[in-house]
Amino acid sequence: MLTNHGIPEDLMRDVLKVAEEFIQLLVEDMENSSSNDPGKKCRLYSNTGFDEEKVHLWRDTFRFSCNTLKDHVEEWPNNPTRLREVIGDYVARVREMSLLLLDLIREGLGLESGYFEGDLSKDQLMNFNYYPPCPDPSLTLGLPKHSDPQLITILNQGTTPGLQVLKDEQWLALDPTPNAFVVNVGHTLQVISNGMLRSGDHRVVTNTYAARTTVGCFIHPSSDCQVQPAKELIKRCSIPLYKTFTYGEFVKNYVKDNLDGNSVLKRYELSQAQD
Repeated sequence: MLTNHGIPEDLMRDVLKVAEEFIQLLVEDMENSSSNDPGKKCRLYSNTGFDEEKVHLWRDTFRFSCNTLKDHVEEWPNNPTRLREVIGDYVARVREMSLLLLDLIREGLGLESGYFEGDLSKDQLMNFNYYPPCPDPSLTLGLPKHSDPQLITILNQGTTPGLQVLKDEQWLALDPTPNAFVVNVGHTLQVISNGMLRSGDHRVVTNTYAARTTVGCFIHPSSDCQVQPAKELIKRCSIPLYKTFTYGEFVKNYVKDNLDGNSVLKRYELSQAQD
C-alpha cells in the first residue's frame, strides 16, 4: 500500500465516481460499445465466453491509452461531462508519482540516474473496472489469477474489498486502505531487476452485496523498446536470468500464454532459451 503520495483524496474519489458512471452508460449500450480488438486504443470488454468458461468472469472493463495527454484526450469519451477534466488531472498526477517511484526503485537497485526514463516508461494505460454484485460468488471471479506484464501498476481500489494476493500458496485479502494505492511490480520490472523484484500473482473475487469500481494505471515500455536485465546488475550478479525481447512481442505472448494457463516468463528464462 502506498500512502502519503500527494494525490488529493477528493480526486481519488472523483475518478472512481466518473469511472462508475461511465461504465454504466456503456453497459446500457453494450452492443455498440464493446470490442474484442486489442489494437483499439479505447475499448470496452466484458465476459463473452460464459458458456465455455470453467470459472465465469464477472466484470466490465474500459481500457484507454493515456501516455501523452495531448495525443489521446480527443479519443476519450466526453460523457459524463467531467470525465476528460477529472481523468486528465488524475492521469498526469499518477504518472508523475509513478516516475518518482521508478526512480526510487532505480536508486534501490543501484542503477544509473535516469534508467527508467524514455522508452522504458513511455506508455501508460488506464482501466476502469466494474464488478457488479454477483448472486453466487462461488461460481465466479472478477479476475482470475495473473501477474501484470507492465513495469508497475498503480491501483485505486476504492472502498469495496475484492483484491487478493497469493502468498505461500494461500490467497490473502488486500482490503482497501483510505486514500492509498496498491502498487504491483510487473513482469517487465522483474526482468530488468534480474529477478531481484518479483511480479506478484493476484486475483479479484466477487460478492453478493456491493458493486466494486477500481481504476488501474499501468506504466510500460513502448512496443519496440528492448527489455533485458540491467547490465549493471549483470556485472554484479554475473548471470542474466532472462533473454532480451521487445515489449510488443512480450505482450502478445503474455496474452497467448494467459489463455493457455502458462507463465509468459518461462519463455524468456535464459536457461530454457538455450536448451
